[in-house]
Amino acid sequence: MKSNRTTLRIVIGLFLTVALVFFLFPVLWMFLTSFKTQDQIFASPPVIIPPRDQWNLDNYIGALTGSGGLQAVRDSLIVSISTALISVGVGSLAAYSLARYRLGGDQFSFWILSTRMFPPVASAIPLFLIFRQLKWIDTYWALILCNTIFNLPFAIWLLKGFIEDLPVELEESALIDGTSVFGAFWRITLPLISPGLVTALLFTFVFTWNEFMFALLMTRRAVRPLTVMIQSLAGGHEILWAQIAASGVIAIIPGILLVIFLQRYIVRGLTMGALKY
Repeated sequence: MKSNRTTLRIVIGLFLTVALVFFLFPVLWMFLTSFKTQDQIFASPPVIIPPRDQWNLDNYIGALTGSGGLQAVRDSLIVSISTALISVGVGSLAAYSLARYRLGGDQFSFWILSTRMFPPVASAIPLFLIFRQLKWIDTYWALILCNTIFNLPFAIWLLKGFIEDLPVELEESALIDGTSVFGAFWRITLPLISPGLVTALLFTFVFTWNEFMFALLMTRRAVRPLTVMIQSLAGGHEILWAQIAASGVIAIIPGILLVIFLQRYIVRGLTMGALKY
């Protein structure tokens, strides 16, 4: 019996290892490509790992300086952080009203969720016309508002599950002690749902960081997110594969760092109220 369990664990371990290698291979290939030259990229037979003495940061420097990469990283950070903060801030207030006061009933809650299912491409032209009248094209506000519209329902529903899992008696005790409703929300509810706040913050940040359609449609020169900058490296006469790979590695760094530093909160967030819906 014990030998059967050991064999099963070995088989499961091998299967998970193969699956991990399979799914991480594109990331590894992109990382290795970011250190290759154009000749090595098109060499036959293919160069898997470039020679050790040729590893340098030329492609990263070229991606950040020659193509406006630093501006792209800055613009993406401004839009992503702003969208995440607004979505979580407004979403926590809306989720509290839905969970504690049943604002609008269950139908209103499902209507909010349905806006998340709405295809963004269907609203691209109307939003573009509105922002053109407001003279917001090629501004941070246009991208922040577009991304907030589609990330806010996700944040509301995620946080609503956390708040509903909290005993309402905790807030009632604070109200009896003389705290206002907002004071109970600020001092009691928010600290207790901190895993949910961090999880919602991370997901809304990543969704906005990876967004491409609105970034391409609503920007010109003044604002140029990283996703738009990367696609501009594929020109009509030449495709800078090495710089594209380097830009791709740069693009995944913020998400990896956030997951590493916020892992404790994310695990708690994904195993608590978030699984209710």
